[in-house]
Amino acid sequence: MTKRIFFTGGTGKAGRHVVPWLRDQGHHVVNADLKPLGCDGVDDLSIDITDSGQVFGALTQHANMGEFADGPAKPYDAVVHFAAVARVLLTSDAECFRVNTVGTYNVIEAAVKLGVKKIIIASSETVYGTCFAHGDLDPPGLPLTEDMATVPEDSYAMSKLCNEVTARSFQARSGIDIYVLRIGNVFEPHEYAEHFPDFFADPATRKRNIFNYIDARDLAQIVHRGVLTDGLGFQIFNAANDTNSVNRPAEELARTYFPNVPKGPLPGNTGLYSNEKVRRMLGFVEQHDWRRYVEG
Repeated sequence: MTKRIFFTGGTGKAGRHVVPWLRDQGHHVVNADLKPLGCDGVDDLSIDITDSGQVFGALTQHANMGEFADGPAKPYDAVVHFAAVARVLLTSDAECFRVNTVGTYNVIEAAVKLGVKKIIIASSETVYGTCFAHGDLDPPGLPLTEDMATVPEDSYAMSKLCNEVTARSFQARSGIDIYVLRIGNVFEPHEYAEHFPDFFADPATRKRNIFNYIDARDLAQIVHRGVLTDGLGFQIFNAANDTNSVNRPAEELARTYFPNVPKGPLPGNTGLYSNEKVRRMLGFVEQHDWRRYVEG
């Protein structure tokens, strides 16, 4: 089951946990990023994803010096695309949209034309519109599922939604597997103690995220399950942990912070940002509930 994986953006907040996790499962991972990860057993390759030629070249060359002995460069089994401007207000709005959309087009185009059979791209919770909305915007329904409306107002979320359409179009033409992960609010292990007590004290600070979170290590498992699960065609998955990021029952959160939103069943601590589909279709099993790391 060992795979050769081309991973863009592995030096970022999420990628620096996902890449070594994939390596530890026995895969050969090449990290394509403007900055090196410097992770043992992972090859770093510096590329600008907004340059189509660089992307094609990177996917067709050797990953390291040792591969020259084996002859021509080996093809990749999977491409995982995380590289992006990470949110609004890091660049101009137009530059955020340009980098994210052009970069994603280049990566998917190259992978498809070079015969890669599995592509996983990072989309975002922000496509539902609530995170960076002007003012207070309710989600279309709770629990929030992948089939609900996506009408974002900001350049980052617009770029991610555009990337989903790009992925759908390439999949329709090629017939390969392309999975889109609408990644929730990513947390690294050290951040539980730093942030979660504040969330418990003031739950309203989590409203724009629909109270979701995704442990970076659980995100790694989701990516791995996507790499190993074949035959699903084009799919979109909310990538989040099972429950909410505050210590209140789901029904209470929904009633208090989203009183006018249509609601389905919300038993116990059910996540308002639903991960039911990724559990059902990719076999994701949460390992890092926040309750393991901080008392609530």
